[in-house]
Amino acid sequence: LMLGERRSTARMSAAEARERVELALRYLEEGRALADRDPVQASEKLYRAAEEAVKALALHYNLRGALEKAERRGRWTFEELEKAARAIARRVGEWFIAAWDAASYLLVLGAQEAKLDSESVKARLPSIERMIVEARRIVCGG
Repeated sequence: LMLGERRSTARMSAAEARERVELALRYLEEGRALADRDPVQASEKLYRAAEEAVKALALHYNLRGALEKAERRGRWTFEELEKAARAIARRVGEWFIAAWDAASYLLVLGAQEAKLDSESVKARLPSIERMIVEARRIVCGG
């Protein structure tokens, strides 16, 4: 890559990171709105919010290993998301991995297994919300 290409790639990554934060915010709001009446759908939306926050921060921190594997496959696997979440936690604090765990719990037991009630989903909402708020602060500067 030439210098100009690298700069435009960095700009594209920054733009994509901001888009992913916007998507995470949208999923967060949808999940919050569904928490009382549809815990399965709420779990799915909240997991998706967390997933987008991980992707946004992976782009922001240029986590090459995860980004390159995801690009080669054409999608992110859970393994890449997990590795990225651990790398992000090393930068922002261990709370991030606990929040990612809460999101993963919502995916498996809430969305896939339909074992969680509204209260169980809402108990995990603050962790997911913190991921999104911090991703927005880091990526968008506010």
